[in-house]
Amino acid sequence: GIWQTREMIFKDWKTRAVPTLQGTGALMEELEEAQMNLQTMLTMRHVTPFREEAAAQLAALSDASDTLERWAHIQLMWCSLESVFTGGDIAKQLPMEAKKFSKVDKDWSKIMNKAAETKLVVECCQNEVLKQKLPEMHSELEKCQKSLEGYLEAKRSKFPRFYFCSNSKLLIILSQGSDPTSMNAHYETVFDALERVDHDKKDRTIIRTMHGKGGKGHEQIMFINPVPAVGNVEDWLTVLLKYMQQTMKYQCS
Repeated sequence: GIWQTREMIFKDWKTRAVPTLQGTGALMEELEEAQMNLQTMLTMRHVTPFREEAAAQLAALSDASDTLERWAHIQLMWCSLESVFTGGDIAKQLPMEAKKFSKVDKDWSKIMNKAAETKLVVECCQNEVLKQKLPEMHSELEKCQKSLEGYLEAKRSKFPRFYFCSNSKLLIILSQGSDPTSMNAHYETVFDALERVDHDKKDRTIIRTMHGKGGKGHEQIMFINPVPAVGNVEDWLTVLLKYMQQTMKYQCS
């Protein structure tokens, strides 16, 4: 039948040679429909000579469907954590989780490369290594996810304006934290009227001017004290907020 030749579609993940599953939603619908057809067939009298074969096919497709559903869910988790834990500042601040993710990443890469070689849907889903590793990877990725959520909450409690950012936006901000100039792309998310800031030409860790778009249109205001953009991003943003308030108070007096 069709499921003896039906192949999966794969696509490499970003710039890495790690295949990822494509079109799993449509594939799961096809599997579900095929199972329903087999269940209907098994209720018919004339199927008796093929009953064992149809029942075996139904069991194989049911097993493939369950495995594929878990596999697709784990892929979503892996994709969302891969860029966080394979480089950038967050991996340095969560070394244990980065190490944990690195182990899962190696297993995931092996499994996906093997699946891309096999291609056949049912055969891929019947792979014993895959079926054994999926629950383990799910457990480890869940631990990484929880640690990451705790990390984001800690950053928000230190600098509450981070609550204005979605998790994905905050992850970008924190992963680029060692470059203070990268924050220029995100000030409008964190502050109401702050558009960008100017860094010292010789030292990018010193902020001298802020640009805003208030009631009079574009405004450029020099801080009364230069802002030192050093250390964790939430710490120097707290200083920036304080100096901004002091500057505006001075401007209005």
